[in-house]
Amino acid sequence: YPKSNFHFINDNNEWLKMDKAGHFMAAYSLSRISHAGLRWSGVDKKKAVWQSTIFSWSYMAMIEVLDGFSEEWGFSSGDMLANTAGVGLFAFQQLVWEEQRILVKYSFHTTEYAQYRPDVLGSSKLKQIFKDYNGSTVWLSFNIKSFINDDSKFPEWLNLAVGYGAEGMTGGARNYTIYEGRNIPDFPRRSQFYLAIDLDLRRIDTDSKFLYYLFQALSFIKIPLPTLEYNNADGLKFHAIYF
Repeated sequence: YPKSNFHFINDNNEWLKMDKAGHFMAAYSLSRISHAGLRWSGVDKKKAVWQSTIFSWSYMAMIEVLDGFSEEWGFSSGDMLANTAGVGLFAFQQLVWEEQRILVKYSFHTTEYAQYRPDVLGSSKLKQIFKDYNGSTVWLSFNIKSFINDDSKFPEWLNLAVGYGAEGMTGGARNYTIYEGRNIPDFPRRSQFYLAIDLDLRRIDTDSKFLYYLFQALSFIKIPLPTLEYNNADGLKFHAIYF
């Protein structure tokens, strides 16, 4: 997009806050990855936390500064607040517990909405994973065993997850009824809240290095399992398997 003078933008009413959830998840995930790299290279525990925190927050802030010089976008204080919350959640857990008892995870399913604005919501399934907020869910996955008595026989790998999503969105702040000469149905916009069991694959014992690293990589993804959903249109819904 064309450049402009640095400016701010208030986009807190867009995409039913799903873009903010995405910033929160990205900042947390970047902190986890950079911290793991620093610890692997031999950096002290506390130094690794602070260095990964500063690096991750600065990286996300740099993106906002670049947006501030774009005519199309702008520096979003809401985005920076979400970035700070994501980095802060990682740093707090690492400093207090020296482990991540609460994981931030992501899940996705394709939706009918992308076909109406493929340039914005994604023209292919791969692009939709990153661009179609209607199919995205961001989760907080709590490891139950780590919050209860160490002598408990509760499975170490079993988590309880709460999630947030939204659907019915063909635009940021509002929906479009006509786009590039085509009619778009009038979809109701609504937030969705989820409760589900989850698996913390990192806590499954294995002697295989391949499986160890595979479980670490997959720990960013919410495993599809039975899920309860609440939204203000349908009330409570049960999904046998939810992506």
